[in-house]
Amino acid sequence: MLRSERARLTALYGSLLVLADGGLIALVNVLLRGGLYARISGAVTTAVPRGEFQKALVRGDRPPVPAQSPPPDQVPSPEELQSYAVTRNLSSAVEQATLHELLLVSLIALAVFAVLSIWLAWWMAGRVLRPVGVITETARRLSGANLHERIALEAPPGELKRLVDTFDGMLDRMESLVGAQRRFAANAAHELRTPLAVQRAAAEIGLAGDPPPEKVARIRERLIGIADSSEHLIESLLLLAVSEEGLEATEAVDLAALAEADLAEADPAATAHEGLTVVTDLAPLTVRGDRALLDHLIRNLLANAVRHNRPGGRIEVSTARGPAGGVLTVANTGPVIDPQDVPRLLEPFRRRAERRHTAGEGAGLGLSLVASIARAHGARLQAEANPAPGGGMTLRVRFEAQDGPAGRAI
Repeated sequence: MLRSERARLTALYGSLLVLADGGLIALVNVLLRGGLYARISGAVTTAVPRGEFQKALVRGDRPPVPAQSPPPDQVPSPEELQSYAVTRNLSSAVEQATLHELLLVSLIALAVFAVLSIWLAWWMAGRVLRPVGVITETARRLSGANLHERIALEAPPGELKRLVDTFDGMLDRMESLVGAQRRFAANAAHELRTPLAVQRAAAEIGLAGDPPPEKVARIRERLIGIADSSEHLIESLLLLAVSEEGLEATEAVDLAALAEADLAEADPAATAHEGLTVVTDLAPLTVRGDRALLDHLIRNLLANAVRHNRPGGRIEVSTARGPAGGVLTVANTGPVIDPQDVPRLLEPFRRRAERRHTAGEGAGLGLSLVASIARAHGARLQAEANPAPGGGMTLRVRFEAQDGPAGRAI
């Protein structure tokens, strides 16, 4: 049994070439066999009787001439009949010898061409499958340490070129995902270790000796704040893990009503302190999903818009639906962001500036949670930086259109 693709392709290509060679040789033999006797007979037959024909050949005074058909009413003489018999026997002998020689030469040529065809088929199969072999060797070598390797096949456009380009694109995505996971693990370890170090320092240094009650109260408040921040971080990590697992049950959720309720429940002091203006344009938009996760999605978008805004800034919240689906949009003013930094801000624990561990500072999981919840609902999070002078970001969550009651996007 042929155990490799190259051997199978060689057998296929070689068989086709050998069959083509055999068919060509058989066709030549058939065509020659049909007209060879008539040509030989016409070449050796003369119009003179056998005796005169032999004498003329000996003397050389009368060259033979091609045979001519006798008139219909003329009866052949015995000498002519004998001459015709000699001609027929000679033509048959020459025909058999020629066909035998042609068959022998054809078989030798077929054997030579069969060997050449198999070698050529083996070479062609190797050339065709070379990119596949490169892909196989690259996949065997791949590990977390060399995900940067690429095949980068230099070849004309075609199926194998597209296959290699697709494989290289898959490696790009894998490298990006592995890098994101590494950064996530490192940042999560840092985020969880920092509050523990602060708590230990506060307990060992602040409570050393016999501190006064006022100092104990301040340290106690500090430790409680750090514990609350750690608890919020752990809850965010758990929520991120739950959203990545997908949805167990779904229901119809009105995003416009949910956003309106979250805006009503938001801390008015947060916006009043910065003098922020909130503008809403909430059209009815119903989608299917998990109400609790969608509530977290909207709350994180609103919290991000408030936290990264500027005094006297603006927040715009809108929902809309159309043939392509529904869109939830939250836009805010703020610092001017480089568009190249926007994808990085969607990763867990990524911030525009280093964390200062101040009150009200987030854990850096808000937008990554939004992206994860959106993926769980079959939606896409699109982020873009707003130009100066307003700055800030515009975040859109696009839900795919589905048939639902009253023609809404569900």
